[in-house]
Amino acid sequence: MFALVDVNSFYASCETIFRPDLQGKPVIVLSNNDGCVIARSAEAKSLGIKMGAPYFKLKDELHRYKVNVFSSNYALYGDMSNRVMTTLEELAPAVEIYSIDEAFINLTGVQNCRVLEEFGREIQARIKRDTHLAVGVGIAQTKTLAKLANYAAKKWPQTGGVVDLSASARQQKLLARVPVEEVWGVGRRIAKKLNAMGITTAKELSEQSTWVMRKHFNVVLERTVRELRGEPCLALDEFIPAKQQIVCSRSFARRITRYADMREAICNYAVRAAEKLRAERQYCRQIGVFVRTSPHALDEEFYSNQAMSQLLTPSNDTRDIIRAAMNALDCIWIDGHRYMKAGVILGDFFSQGVAQLNLFDDDKPHPNSESLMRVMDGINQSGTGKLWFAGQGIQKQWAMRREMLSPAYTTRYAELPVAK
Repeated sequence: MFALVDVNSFYASCETIFRPDLQGKPVIVLSNNDGCVIARSAEAKSLGIKMGAPYFKLKDELHRYKVNVFSSNYALYGDMSNRVMTTLEELAPAVEIYSIDEAFINLTGVQNCRVLEEFGREIQARIKRDTHLAVGVGIAQTKTLAKLANYAAKKWPQTGGVVDLSASARQQKLLARVPVEEVWGVGRRIAKKLNAMGITTAKELSEQSTWVMRKHFNVVLERTVRELRGEPCLALDEFIPAKQQIVCSRSFARRITRYADMREAICNYAVRAAEKLRAERQYCRQIGVFVRTSPHALDEEFYSNQAMSQLLTPSNDTRDIIRAAMNALDCIWIDGHRYMKAGVILGDFFSQGVAQLNLFDDDKPHPNSESLMRVMDGINQSGTGKLWFAGQGIQKQWAMRREMLSPAYTTRYAELPVAK
């Protein structure tokens, strides 16, 4: 038995929990560089604001309806997500973090001592108490059915945000009402093909031959059909697999034309990538850099390139990664272009920084590297101060545009909310 717990309008909700004055008012959150809409509160959805709509086209409409607009605050969202998942791990025997705002939990055995719907409402109440975030809870025998139960919990307010599909009759009733495109794993292209075959609801999909679905589509859709019938095919994955690659990149707020600005940007991306690498407790031997101009710019030649640097000894020391990234950048930089995006890619991971050393290698491992990096990460993550490399610069005029950024309420001492 599974439950899917999903935070309602997660990004928008994170913005409102520290702003009581925004309760009941329309709120939207924008993508990187304040580009397009990526999150909407229920009030914003009721105004007809579309997901993915460009912000510059909506400015007048947003002003007319007095919509509150925020830039993406990833520090806040990441911390609130961690609080939700921590609460779930205290309540459930096993948790699989599926995304930043949703998680599957294993309810095996829970149904023997608790009414599942009551347990779902307890989860709701506990998360509301600990984080002030509202969640929907869908309960069923399989992950796919739990996803549909969560869909129903959000779509129909009379459910109170919790739907238990453990009863077969309730499953069939819901499956008959849900369009096939709302089934987990059925994308727009597959849904269009299913519709052409006369399959328009989740119930009709569940009644199809698994052999036919596998032959005409793939094994994934076959598993979906089995899961809709209540046959578990997808187990709970409690352990997040180790990453095979780390990418840190952003589009620039303005085009970069100076080499010094690009070095500054690549240095910042290298520092962030190294922090992520240490958080994974990994070491890397391959560092790549890519740059590109806009393919849509008129009267400008498109340029995109990538270069790789190799370390003889695996490392997660920021200094090594910055040096390798700068060497890679020097190989692909060309003057005269207006660059819109760049990034750093780390690969070839090792679980420890051990390898056969080269007697003639100019770049020897740094003494006390691990201790130094631990101190730097501790200071930078404490919220009380910041250490950075000189190459990262200070002004950063190229940095991502976030003109409507809310405070880091939970991760920076200087921006803690003050009660008056």
